[in-house]
Amino acid sequence: MNRQAKGRTPRRPPHKKPSNNQKDPVGVYCRVRPLGVEDEECCIEVISSTTIQLHAPEGFKTNRNGEYKETQYSFKKVFGVSTSQMELFEFVAKPLVDDLIHGKNGLLFTYGVTGSGKTFTMTGSPGQGGLLPRSLDMIFNSIGPYQAKRYVFKTDDKNGMEVQNEVDALLERQRRENNLPVPKTPSSRQKLDPEIADMIKPEDAYKADDVDEDSSYSVFVSYIEIYNNYIYDLLEENQEDAIKPKWNGGGTPVRQNTEFIPPQSKILREDQNHNMYVAGCMEVEVKSAEEAFQVFWKGQKKRKVANTRLNRESSRSHSVLIIKLAQAPLDADGDNILQDKNQVSVSQLCLVDLAGSERTGRTGAEGTRIREAGNINQSLLNLRTCIEILRENQMCGTNRMVPYRDSKVTHLFKNYFDGEGKVRMVVCVNPKGDDYEETLLVMRFAEMTQEVEVARPVDRPICGFTPGRRHRNQAFKEELSRKLEERGGPTDRDLPSVINHLVHSLPPLPSSELTDPHDDITLPRLIEALQNRHRIRQMMIDEYNKAANMMKSMLQELDNNLITKDNFIHEQNGKLVEKDKIIQNNKAELERLEKKNKMQEHKIDILQKTTKIYEDDKRSLMHELETRDQRLQRELSDKRRMEQRMHGVVTDTQYKWEKECDRRVNAMQLEMQNKLWVKDEKLKQLKAIVTESKTPGRPEPPPRQTQPKRPSREERLPAKRSASPSPVPTTTPVRPLHRRSRSAGGEKWVDHKPSSSVDLGTVLQPVIPNAIQVSAPSEKALSKCDRYVLTHQEVASDGEIQTKLIKGEVIKTRGGGQAVQFTDIETLKQELTAVPRRKRKSSEGAPANENASDGAWTDVETRCSVAMEMRAGSNMGPGYEHHGITKRRKP
Repeated sequence: MNRQAKGRTPRRPPHKKPSNNQKDPVGVYCRVRPLGVEDEECCIEVISSTTIQLHAPEGFKTNRNGEYKETQYSFKKVFGVSTSQMELFEFVAKPLVDDLIHGKNGLLFTYGVTGSGKTFTMTGSPGQGGLLPRSLDMIFNSIGPYQAKRYVFKTDDKNGMEVQNEVDALLERQRRENNLPVPKTPSSRQKLDPEIADMIKPEDAYKADDVDEDSSYSVFVSYIEIYNNYIYDLLEENQEDAIKPKWNGGGTPVRQNTEFIPPQSKILREDQNHNMYVAGCMEVEVKSAEEAFQVFWKGQKKRKVANTRLNRESSRSHSVLIIKLAQAPLDADGDNILQDKNQVSVSQLCLVDLAGSERTGRTGAEGTRIREAGNINQSLLNLRTCIEILRENQMCGTNRMVPYRDSKVTHLFKNYFDGEGKVRMVVCVNPKGDDYEETLLVMRFAEMTQEVEVARPVDRPICGFTPGRRHRNQAFKEELSRKLEERGGPTDRDLPSVINHLVHSLPPLPSSELTDPHDDITLPRLIEALQNRHRIRQMMIDEYNKAANMMKSMLQELDNNLITKDNFIHEQNGKLVEKDKIIQNNKAELERLEKKNKMQEHKIDILQKTTKIYEDDKRSLMHELETRDQRLQRELSDKRRMEQRMHGVVTDTQYKWEKECDRRVNAMQLEMQNKLWVKDEKLKQLKAIVTESKTPGRPEPPPRQTQPKRPSREERLPAKRSASPSPVPTTTPVRPLHRRSRSAGGEKWVDHKPSSSVDLGTVLQPVIPNAIQVSAPSEKALSKCDRYVLTHQEVASDGEIQTKLIKGEVIKTRGGGQAVQFTDIETLKQELTAVPRRKRKSSEGAPANENASDGAWTDVETRCSVAMEMRAGSNMGPGYEHHGITKRRKP
């Protein structure tokens, strides 16, 4: 026979869970422990109800430049040093207990540095109960009246729950009480340990709302610890010490050497729903909060603790208290629990007290303590790694495998991170400065944990029975007992006493001992007593029959009343059906009116939208109209301005042509006078020749030493023919149009000439030596110079362009820049002469002082002519141009 090759065990198909796309982030809370008396420096400050700030203690540098760096971290809620245990429970654990009672799972664990108050937060102290005792108290306050009898719910050792009837539960109770190896459950009536007697005050009790009254509940607790990555049951009676070697009965080690033999650890298994559980772990059924906490305290005394330099009772293991709540619905009568395993719902709440991370250098650990600290830090590192990979998979969309199996802590609670319940973490911190570095790492881990999202658990299916069954069953029993008491009949609870009373009411039997065969007294006496008992019995039977007949009549009467009530109920049901029809008609009418209302609202919305569109169009048209009006006003103002400019141009042109006509007329008159003078001279010469030719005998006159020289053009012209008086030999001083700065050559200047400046073509120009010419000032140019000058052009009141030189000093500012302080302004202006007509120089014989001022203006006007011209449509507005008109040659 061929043997099949060895291979891996095929994995079961994953359990199909109801899909739920809603996710909630892990709730992370922070609790600050009060600073000790010997601790002086504090490194944590509570900023608000959700934010704390860490600042490095004195002498601790957090970055390279040696400056202190303050960091802030946000949480769902921050609890300061004055926060009470009740307030912490109300915000953190109470919602998880509500979910537990309503069939949902939850995980709550404390995390922090050693000595930060994790165990106090979870367990508490007398008078200041922590999260764990308050959770147990709230559970039993909520389900107390609805608890099932002991052993009705029974664990099946596979993380499941079975339900059995009350008879089997009674037999199970007797078997367990008589079975010595099985430990007896501590009763709630026993005297509590003084250390846990007053954990919770009565006024601090909480109770859940909306508890299902038609279900029966039962609570099971189990308590384990994870020590050196091994799982141990703290509720076992004979738990072995994990750090001692095993010895046989002869007093010798099991092994030849003296190695420590690791104890047998509990095994993690996976149930049929793929949930992780501790196989072989003892689960104790408890019926009160005191009993549950007594069980917890029994295991708490077995937990591994040690004295370190930082904590007198330092937890050396992770402890997990698992609270299971089994609930099953009642049957249709509301009297007994439904005997169906599929209807049993089991929810659990895990309260985890993680051991604190520590540094062996600070704790002074040696030997076994070093190994314990290493295992604690390694398990916390695995938890951090799993959280990091979960966060990366959710935020980046990756599908990396989460290493849950690397640690027992993460392997046990992997279902919670996969969506089996809510997860909440309480970060406990110690504000003293010595724990700053460890606290900083804890804050980073808490900040990263808040970004992990866990799928929200789905609600359990609702049973199909009518609600209120338990209440109706109790009401029926109370009413039946009351009726029986009224009729004098026995009730269920009085039946044994009634039977005993009837037995004792019969006459006693006499002694029936026969000592003599001829005794005739004993037997007749016994016969008489039996006859009396028979007679009394017959009377009792008659009374019973009468009572039975009376009961029958009463039952018939009740039946008749019931039939009458049934008829009345049927009649009322008929009326109710009619009312239902009316209600349905009213509902239909309401729906019709609602539809009509919605239609009208839709029409109103359409009209409002249309109105809004029209209003928008109106506003746009009004805006466009205003824009056009403004444009029209601008055009009208431009037109008026253009008309004024054209009027000025026409006036200037008219004046220019009048001036030109006068000049031409004067020139023509001068030319005609010159021609006339030439003709006169010719006629005079001709006349002289004719006269000389008529006197031939006359002797010639002696020759003149000097012949008369023909006068020059200027000399021949008479004074009255001169168009302008002759220039005055003395010069008239002219006012300078521009003055140079005295300090222009001694210092370095920034010559700022804008690019829009107009070249006027004047003789005098502002020229500054040793200057940097720029079109726009810059910081680089100003830093190299001491003085600053700005060339500014503007139109003067007479219409001419004047140039202003605005000077200033460059001053260094305190910030390293430059500022300019203006000190002086120089003005360069050009003007036109206003002369009505053109004049020439007077002849040599004219007086030198006649019209001296006119001669100066004549000389300037003769050499150049200046005109102002405005071009229509120019981008610069009125343009200024200089036209030099060439001087006409005189004939």
